[in-house]
Amino acid sequence: MLRFLATQPDPVPLERICAAVGLPRSTAYHLLRAMIEEGFVTHVAEDHRYCLGVAAFEVGTGYARQAPLQRLARRSLTALVDRTGLSAHLAVPHGRDVLYVVEERAPGRPPLVTDVGVRLPAHLTASGRAILAGLPEAQVRALYPDRDAFVDRHGRGPTTLTALRRLLTEARQRGWAAEDGEVTPGFASVAVAVLDPNGSPLGGIACTWDTREAVDRSALVAAVTATARTVSQRVGGRA
Repeated sequence: MLRFLATQPDPVPLERICAAVGLPRSTAYHLLRAMIEEGFVTHVAEDHRYCLGVAAFEVGTGYARQAPLQRLARRSLTALVDRTGLSAHLAVPHGRDVLYVVEERAPGRPPLVTDVGVRLPAHLTASGRAILAGLPEAQVRALYPDRDAFVDRHGRGPTTLTALRRLLTEARQRGWAAEDGEVTPGFASVAVAVLDPNGSPLGGIACTWDTREAVDRSALVAAVTATARTVSQRVGGRA
């Protein structure tokens, strides 16, 4: 249905949609109602016709942002792995989650939960916190309206908006975000946001290490920051 609507220059009636996709009228109607509720389809009531909604536009523009971001970030993440000897990844916002879209594993390092295609709660991950720290306060508040919005993995991490705000304020002040054992016990991460031309976060670049190792955090933060700055510049964003 969405593919058909995307090819139409103007809103179309239900009968044309049914004929194009080969669905009974009742089935097509129920599917359209569901997509209208989610914003993927708009009903032009006065004409009894349907067209794409704003959510479809958001998905399309999201892909347009992320696809080149993945391509442009991969080489930089490989260089970051070579420089630090640690695994690195790029995550992008997906509602209250982050979606991992690039994963570069350091040789000999243990497997991580942050594989490509995995979604994790943004408030628990370093990448997610780096992204959330760059969002307007009202948007963060809308994402986390109550305690039910705070998913728990291992009994660690913020469970209230006040606690999350404290973490995000710290991340903004120092320019990078961190987590320690909140995604996977025994592992920690630092992350820096990749910014678009308006200074809004497109994603977060992070490195993860086993906390039993001695890691020079200052040097690691500097390496991740330099990588995020390079990727931001490559996508035309702010360094």
